[in-house]
This record gives sequence, C-alpha cells and structure tokens, in this order.
Amino acid sequence: MDVIVIGGGITGVATAYQLRAAGHRVCVVERHATVAQGATYGHSGTVLPTALDVWFGPTFMESRRAAKSGVVTKTGFNSGARDFLKRLATLQEPAAFEAQMGRLRPLIELSRDTLADIEARFGLEFEQRSGVLHLVRSAHEWELTQPALDLLRRYEIPHHVLSAAECAALEHSVPTDPDFAGGVHFEAERTANCPLFAKLVKQQLDEQGGVTFQTGREVTAIRVDNQRAAVELAPHTGESSRSREVDVIAGDAIVVAAGVGSLPLLEQLGLRLPLHPLRMHTLAAPVAHEECVPHMTVIDAVKRITITRMNHRLRIAGGAVVQPANLVDKPLGEALTSEALALLGQATHDWIPGAAKISAALPWEGLKLLSPDGLPLVGNALHPRLFVNAGHGPSGWGMACGSAKVIADLFAGATPDVPPDTLAALRPERFRD
Repeated sequence: MDVIVIGGGITGVATAYQLRAAGHRVCVVERHATVAQGATYGHSGTVLPTALDVWFGPTFMESRRAAKSGVVTKTGFNSGARDFLKRLATLQEPAAFEAQMGRLRPLIELSRDTLADIEARFGLEFEQRSGVLHLVRSAHEWELTQPALDLLRRYEIPHHVLSAAECAALEHSVPTDPDFAGGVHFEAERTANCPLFAKLVKQQLDEQGGVTFQTGREVTAIRVDNQRAAVELAPHTGESSRSREVDVIAGDAIVVAAGVGSLPLLEQLGLRLPLHPLRMHTLAAPVAHEECVPHMTVIDAVKRITITRMNHRLRIAGGAVVQPANLVDKPLGEALTSEALALLGQATHDWIPGAAKISAALPWEGLKLLSPDGLPLVGNALHPRLFVNAGHGPSGWGMACGSAKVIADLFAGATPDVPPDTLAALRPERFRD
C-alpha cells in the first residue's frame, strides 16, 4: 500500500520504518524543515518507562503545589483542563494504577524488543547510557512509591531498592545532606539521544528507498473514502493560497502521528479527543565541575525531572506546565516560564550540586500530549483507511517503536504481539465508548 504518515517526530519516523519493513511505500509529511524537531527534540532521553516514571499513578501530582509535584498547574476555571487532571487523578488509587500498568507493560516490552532489533540490524550509536537511579525525598513519598515497587517485584523487573547512603555510594554526585528517603536503581534501563536516533533511522530509510519525506509542509485536512485517502497541504511559506490549487498527496491509508497537531486534524473528522498538551521544559547546561557529574541518569521520582549527561552537557528535563488547551498556541508568560525552569535548576542543586552551570544553560520549551488514562492512542480510528499513533506523553520515547510495530501489524491484518486487553486499551476511539 501507499501510506501517508503525518508527522516526522520519533513516532512518525518509527511508524514509517515499520511500515516500510512490512513492504509498504510511505510518504512522511513534516511541517518542520527536518525530522526530529518539536517534542522529539526536547525529550528527556529516557528510553522506556518503568512503573516509577510513567506520568500517572500514586506519586504523580499527589500535591498540586509545583514545588512538591514538579508540575505547574494554571488551569483557571477552564473545565477541559480541570476534567483532564481529575480523570488522571483517579489513577492515583493503587488498584487503578496497577491495572493500567498491567495494560501498558506489554507495549513497553514490545518496544524493548523492537528497538533492540533496529539497533542490532543497523549497529546504530545514539549516545546510549545504561543505569538509571530514581531518588525519593521524604518518607511520605517513599510510601507512595510502594505500589510501583510491588509491580517491579511482581513482573520480576531487575532493580535494586537502596537507602540514601547506598544511593550516594553508588552515584558519587548525590549528596547525603540533607537526608532523603532512598532510591531505586535500574542497572539495565537506559537513556539515549532521541532526535539523533530518529535522524539515524531516517538516514537508513533514505538509503534503502521506499520512503519519501515531504518536509516544510503542513497538513491542513484529511480526506478518506472507500477508494482512497489523501491529505491537503498548506501553501509553501510566502505563497498565497488564492493563487494556486490545493496541494494534495493521495494514498491508500493515513497514519496521524503529529503530536499536538493530531488533535485538530482528527477533530475535523469528528473525533474529539480529551488528550491534553503539557508544556514541557528542558535545560541543556554545560558541565561546571567534572568531578560532580553523575555517571548514570538521575531521576526525581516524584517530580518527574530527569538529569542525564549527553556529551559535554547535562540535560535536565521536566518542569511541565498544565494550562487550558486554548492557550498552548500562545507564548508562555515569563513568570510561568521562570517557575518551570526554576524547578529544573532546583533539581540539579538538590541531586547533583556543582555539576551543572545553570546560568549558562540553553532552555527549550515544547508540547507533549498526554491522555487522561495515561496510555497512548494506537490503532484504527473512524475509517478503515485512518490510523492514529499519538499521545505517548513525556516518558519513554522508545515506546514509539512498539506502537509503530502495532500499527504495521494492524495494516497487515495480523494480530499485534500484545494481549487483547492492551490492544483494546490503546484504541483511539476508547474515549467515545
């Protein structure tokens, strides 16, 4: 088939790869000048999530104070944003959290296998680093992590529960004063450079053929009928829409993988989704003192702030801002930006003092979609020729590889390598039920 993939971020590139591997011809349409921009560019680096760092559960936003939760909430009286947070909060209940993690885990493991196959096939190097240390401040927060720790034991996921002293002995950059509750070490979990991986996969696709990339073009509408599928494109920059016919790319099917840009395209077709954009922040800071730099990735387990080394810089990612969806197209106010970036700076002071030169850090800001049930949207929607692969949230960019494999299997009429309840839980139309 001829398949159009809307979006050239990590999800779109991974989807193009899996579809091409299945023998389809693919056209990727990306509004930026190259792939791996937008949300992909500012990813924290965490490859796959664990029960401790998914963006739902007992430890996520247990407090509405940004200083405690790591998330700045400015919903005002907006009912959409408030309803989103209310629905997400239901997953703070241990039983609901465990059930949802049970549905998500097969996708995580499929993503692990799929990513390993790509790495082995092409011998890719994209700044992979093994070793992740989750740190927990207070006894109360430590208590909140227990359902996640129970799941790690139940699923026999390799990890080590450590005291504060053991954390400091393992990772010399972590101070023991002031005292903290402890941590969890994942020796085999990794961080890596997400945009570099996406660009390397694109390079392989360019060399192999069968995939074209239409960059610098924005999709304005989707058409689907019984015979064909097509997308309409906005004019080139500087070109008047009145002086030309609408540019159209036609194919047999469409996969919407455009991140935040997926929502208006699907809404035009009658699929209004309750996913909410989070405004995420990243600081790329030069190393201040080499002896203070962590040799593994450090994550604030409650605030969801990730600190990892990438070459000669430290990447500090998190600082989410939740605001009404109708404000995401406008610049974030200076006060909110400062508050979000201050959370990142404070995390380096708390967990790796002296390692990062925050005053010289380069900030990044971008939008990532999160669903109110914490799971991505992967599968067919509205029409046999229309598929969605979106809403993965801020944790674990490698899940794009597993969800892309699910999409490719559905195209082939094959049963994806995840249980039926996981497949049902990922359905894009589940919020209409």
